[in-house]
Amino acid sequence: MVANDTVITLKGSVEIVTEFFFTAINSILYQRGIYQPETFKRESKYGLTVLTTTDQGLLSYLSQVMAQMESWLTDGDVQRLVVVVSGIDSGETLERWQFNVSVEDGKLNATVSGRNDENLSHNVMKVSGDGTKQKGGKSVKEVHDEIQAIIRQITASVTFLPLLNEPCSFDLLIYTNKTAVVPEKWADSDPQYIMNSQEVKLRSFTTSFHKLDSMVTYKEADEWDL
Repeated sequence: MVANDTVITLKGSVEIVTEFFFTAINSILYQRGIYQPETFKRESKYGLTVLTTTDQGLLSYLSQVMAQMESWLTDGDVQRLVVVVSGIDSGETLERWQFNVSVEDGKLNATVSGRNDENLSHNVMKVSGDGTKQKGGKSVKEVHDEIQAIIRQITASVTFLPLLNEPCSFDLLIYTNKTAVVPEKWADSDPQYIMNSQEVKLRSFTTSFHKLDSMVTYKEADEWDL
């Protein structure tokens, strides 16, 4: 964990982005009822009370994903993370929570290409269910304040997203550069788009090295055939 008053290094930036992903995924799973509320515990983070799963299988899965995410972020290979919420009965994609990652000012000596164009070359992976140079810039406290605003928006999502009227599951899709080394257990996936979807842009945050933009797209309730 990076101290609040320190200047952010590459390693610290990777830790901040990875921790945000972990917290955001947990918040989505809780707020959208993908896992039972009694399987979450309350923790203090970013000046907020956040919910974290106590389900050991889910914790193990997320830990594996976050460990790989740290490696890819350090190498500048991550383009985006997408949390896909799908209906178990209908098989339809109902929500896509998308978090786009870009490298600030060409840092890491890498260009993350194709961030906003699905037709450009990239890998899309779905996980099987089973540098420290210091830069001037923002403090961790400033970044955490920006992250707090995003987590608040995820929490408030129940006020504008349609009810999920069937049991749902989730997938994690990670878009990487073609040069990224992909573990054997990870499989290629289609983007799992939503036809005729609505989109809500959420807040963004930046560190000294990474910028992260977020949005959620969803299927309108009156189009559902449940």
